[in-house]
Amino acid sequence: MQNLFHPFVLPFVLGTIILFAICIWKFIRWFRHFDRLQRAILRKNIFSWKIIPALWEAFREGLLHIRISRQNLILGYMHRSIAFGWFLLIVVGFFEAHLTPLNSHPVWLAIFYRFFIHEHHLFASSEVFTFIMDLLLLYVLSGIFIAFCKKIYSKAVGMKKTTKHVLFDHFAKVSLWAIFPLRLLSESLAANVYQNGGFLTQSIGNFFSPWFAETFLTTSWTMYSIALGTFFVALPFSRYMHIFTEIILIYFRQMGVHEHLERTGYTMYELNACSRCGICIDNCPLNKDLNITNVQPVYFLRDLRYKRGTDAVADNCLLCGRCDAACPVNIDLLAIRQQERNKREQDHCDYSYLNNIQPFNAIGRVGFFGGCMSHLTPGITESMKAIFEEVEQKYWFLDEERTICCGRPLMQQGYLEQAAELRRKNSELIKKSKISVLITSCPICYQSFKNEYKLSIPIMHHTEYIMKLLETGKLKLRKDDLRTVYHDPCELGRGCGIYKEPRQILKKATHLVKAKHEKEESICCGINLGDTLIDIRQQTQIRDAAMNNLMYKNPDQICTACPMCKRAFNHATDFPVKDIAEIVRENMIKK
Repeated sequence: MQNLFHPFVLPFVLGTIILFAICIWKFIRWFRHFDRLQRAILRKNIFSWKIIPALWEAFREGLLHIRISRQNLILGYMHRSIAFGWFLLIVVGFFEAHLTPLNSHPVWLAIFYRFFIHEHHLFASSEVFTFIMDLLLLYVLSGIFIAFCKKIYSKAVGMKKTTKHVLFDHFAKVSLWAIFPLRLLSESLAANVYQNGGFLTQSIGNFFSPWFAETFLTTSWTMYSIALGTFFVALPFSRYMHIFTEIILIYFRQMGVHEHLERTGYTMYELNACSRCGICIDNCPLNKDLNITNVQPVYFLRDLRYKRGTDAVADNCLLCGRCDAACPVNIDLLAIRQQERNKREQDHCDYSYLNNIQPFNAIGRVGFFGGCMSHLTPGITESMKAIFEEVEQKYWFLDEERTICCGRPLMQQGYLEQAAELRRKNSELIKKSKISVLITSCPICYQSFKNEYKLSIPIMHHTEYIMKLLETGKLKLRKDDLRTVYHDPCELGRGCGIYKEPRQILKKATHLVKAKHEKEESICCGINLGDTLIDIRQQTQIRDAAMNNLMYKNPDQICTACPMCKRAFNHATDFPVKDIAEIVRENMIKK
C-alpha cells in the first residue's frame, strides 16, 4: 500500500487545527455579545430567502472582489488572483486527490499531492487536472507579484499611499507570500524526480540537476508546510482574519443586522473584516489635502481591534463618508466612529427653555424645517417660502422664530443625552401640529429626521419635494443659458443616497455640467460639524480642494443643496454660489 504520510505534513495539520479552533472560539464569543434586537433579527431571517443574496455577495466580494475592481482594476486583479486562485487550488486539488484510486485520502493529500502521487494516468483526465493546477498556481503567483510591486512602489498599482502595517501583520504577510513560491519550488523538484509536473512545474523542474532535486525535495516540501502552518496560526491575530470574518459579516448584514449606538459583538465582526487594503487612505480629504495620515479608518479600526484606540483618532474625522463609500467590504465606518465618540462624559445642560416653545395647529399644512445653517443663509428659506406660495401650498415654518436644532451635530460629537432631548421636543411639536409631511433644506437635519427620529409622517429634503412638484405639473421652470455645476453634499449624497433629484431639477432649469469628482466621490466642503480638531486654516484647505473640483469645466455658477456647503463656498469666492431652491425660484414660470 502506498505511503501517504510524511512528518513534514504536521506543521500544516497542526496549523489548520489551531486556525479553526481559534476562529470558532472568536466567532462564538463575538456572537454572544449581540444585543437583543440583533439576535431577534437573526432568528427571524436565518432561514429566509435572504440566504441567497448573502451567498452571492459572499462569493462576489469574498472571492472575486468586484467592488475593489470597480475602483482599481489592478488591485482587484491582485486580490482576486490570490483569494479566488487559492480557493480554486483547494477545490480542484480536492477533486484531483479524491478521483485518484487509493485506499485512503488523508486531508493533506490535496495539499502535497505531487509529493505522494508520482504516476500520471491514474484516472481519466488526470493530465487535465495537472494542467489546471499549474495554471491556477501561476494565477496566484501573478497576484503575489503585484502585491510585492505594490509594497515597493504603490503608485504602480494606482495608490498614492498604502497602509503602514504593524510588525505582526508584516510577519503574517511574509508567511503568506512564501507559501506559493515554495509550492512552485516543491512541485518543480518533484517534477524533476518523478516526471509528474505540468506545463509550469515540469518546465522549471527540468532546469534543476537530478542531484539537487533529490537532495532538497523533502526540505522544500517541509518549508512549504511550515509556511502554511505559520500563516494559519498567525491569521486570527492579523489583518488576514478578514478572509473568514468578511464572509460571516456579509451574511449578518444581508439578514438585516446593523450597527447600533453602542458597540456590540457585531462591531467586532466589522473590526475584524477590515483587510487594511488602504483604499480609504487615498479617499480621505484629511490625507489628500492636509497630509494627516494616521486617522483614516484603516488605522482607526486597527487600533480599536488591538484595544489601543484614542479620542484623538476617533474625533479627527469629517464624517464626510468618502471612506464609507469606497470601502470594498462595506464596513459601517461612520457608525463605529460614532460609537467611540459616544463614550465621553455627558455634560448636563439645562434645556428647560424648550418648554416655552409651543406647537402650532397645522392641520392640512406641510411642515418646513429650515435648520440652524439655513438661518445663516436666508436666501434658501426665502426661496422655499416663494416656492410654497407659487404652488399655493400652506405650510408651517417650525423653526422660523425660536430655533431648535435637530440634534444631529450634538450626536455626532457624542452627546447622546442632549441630542435625545432636542429630538424629544421637536417630535412633540411635530406630532401635536398634525402636519402631513416634513420638508427640510438641510441635509444634516434631513438625515436626522429620517434616521434618528421615530416620526410617522414622510420626511423629504427640499430637492425631493421640488422634484415632486415638477413631476405633478404644479411647478414649471424656464431653462436659462448658464452652465451650472452641482456639488453633492456629503449627508445628502453619500449619507442618504440622493443624487438623482437635484440633477433632474437642474436639467430643467439650467445647463448642468459635471464636476471632476461627483456623486459618491464628491469632495467635502470642509466646513462641517464632524471634525472639531482641525483648525479653520485646515478646513479652508479642504474647501479650496472642493472648489477646484467644481471648477473642472469652468461653469458659470455653483449649485449645492446644503446651507453649510453654500456658506463655505461663499466665503471662498465671489463666484456665484446658489442653493438649488434659489435657482428654482429664479427660474419659476409664475402663474
